[in-house]
Amino acid sequence: MLQELAQELDVELAKMLMIGDTSHDLQMAASAGVAAVGVAYGAHPRAELERLQPLAIFDSLAALREWLLERC
Repeated sequence: MLQELAQELDVELAKMLMIGDTSHDLQMAASAGVAAVGVAYGAHPRAELERLQPLAIFDSLAALREWLLERC
């Protein structure tokens, strides 16, 4: 799905960021070669997200927002 979105939107995979609340989301990103962060306030527990080694995991939308603003 990420590869299709990249092609449709004409965005390089290396410039994409997947934000996911499940291990499936983070695995999809890893399989596509896309950077990912996890949010621990969603469907899967933090431990499952940590297993996939995302760039970061956030416990709140505010923390995610702050992290994104620092990098944009």
